[in-house]
Order: sequence, then structure tokens, then C-alpha cells
Amino acid sequence: MKAAYAREPHEVFIVDRSKFDQRFLPVDVTPPERLPAGTVLIDTRQRFLYLYRLNGTARRYGIAVGASGYSWSGIASVGRKAEWPAWHPTDDMRNQSPDLPRMIRPGTHNPLGARALYLYKNGVDTLYRIHGTSEPWTIGTEASSGCIRMLNEDVIELYSLVPKGAKVIVK
Repeated sequence: MKAAYAREPHEVFIVDRSKFDQRFLPVDVTPPERLPAGTVLIDTRQRFLYLYRLNGTARRYGIAVGASGYSWSGIASVGRKAEWPAWHPTDDMRNQSPDLPRMIRPGTHNPLGARALYLYKNGVDTLYRIHGTSEPWTIGTEASSGCIRMLNEDVIELYSLVPKGAKVIVK
């Protein structure tokens, strides 16, 4: 498995998935509703992200969602994609935790992980992301400041399958 990520500029820690609830393993499923291929549906209550495929199935991934009071819902599009992005905490995050640095460089301990898909609405950055995580134990929980977290292995796969401009529905 490690060989699959040998070309990455930072180490991708392979998660022992046997320690996770098996519901959150990536799997191809019959989607919960009919949507066009290429659409990303995020079910925050069930903690699943679905990527709709041409053959009528969807690839389902386990996710972590926003903690109580930080969740977001709506329709957006992928306005930007980044590999190993730097993390810039929002002003609200810095007000709540003044010790946060202004930026954390890309790497294995960066909160955005290996990839990020930036969600835009009407051409404006919502400040919400679908991204990897340096805290894999949070998958299946309410843990973030509103972003959608995925295991790094999963977000690397999703990143390769979702084009810029893809529709994202967060429920």
C-alpha cells in the first residue's frame, strides 16, 4: 500500500482500517437518491460522502463533519483543488484559539491533509473544504469547524475523480 504513495512529496500514513467502523470503508453502493454522474452528495447525518458515477452507482466514503454549531449545508461547486495545501485558519478560528499560527505549511501534520477541494458558491469561496486529515480517528464524528474530513488515502482517490466545477450538495 505504501508503494502507491511513493511519489507523494510528504508521507501518507496508511490507516489500519480494521480499527474503524466498517461502515466508513470506501465502497461502491446504490446511491440514496438519483443525481447526475459527477455530483458529490454529502450526508452529514450519516457521515457519508457519495460520488455519483456514470453506471448509476456511487462511491461512498466515510467522513467527519462539522461539530455542533459549525455545520454547513447547501449547494456549492468545487472552485479550486490543491495537493498538499497550506492551512490558513479563519479569523473566527484564531479568535477562539489565539495561539493558532497564521499558517501551517503542507505536510503530514497539516490539518488539511494530502488534498483539498475548495467549495465555492456563486463564484465566492465559502471557506468550507472537503479535505484530508492528520486526525484519522475523527472519521465518523462531528469534529471539524464545518469542513468535511476524509482519510488521506480516500481524499487522494476522490481528488483524482472530481473535476473543478463539480456540483457538491451538503445535506
